Amino acid sequence: MTNPKNLNDLQWQCTSFAELSNLQLHAIYQARSAVFVIEQNCVYQDVDGKDPLSHHLTAWTPEGEVAAYLRIVPAGISFDEASLGRVISTQEWRGTGVGKQLIANGIKALHALYPGAPVRIGAQAYLEKFYGSFGFETVSDIYLEDDIPHIEMLLVAKARLNRL
Repeated sequence: MTNPKNLNDLQWQCTSFAELSNLQLHAIYQARSAVFVIEQNCVYQDVDGKDPLSHHLTAWTPEGEVAAYLRIVPAGISFDEASLGRVISTQEWRGTGVGKQLIANGIKALHALYPGAPVRIGAQAYLEKFYGSFGFETVSDIYLEDDIPHIEMLLVAKARLNRL
């Protein structure tokens, strides 16, 4: 019998590209390739030049493996708005709730870096309801990216009410 995955065992790290160790960067690229290139059968250039400009949110297992990951891209790089991209949960951790934690922590980290900034994502269309549960709203028609249906979604920071 395998040990159940425990979300409390994960260590969350949000760091700039320069602060990642060589081993951490290798593990991130390995996890991204496993999901995007192997599982989704997409031949594309994953290392696209945006990583050095981005922050990287990673959920690390006690063994130093990636359980979940996303990158936080500043405004003007992928979209006019700041964005979350390269969102993955590794195969071993799917179904544990780590994806929900990843998006919640990603939004929180992005807003810590860019307070009040709207967040745009290019999401796989089948995840529209998932991202919608975090307040993202669909703002585009479906388009194909690497032969996978995608949509753009936007999360706008809610105006704070001033108390008198």
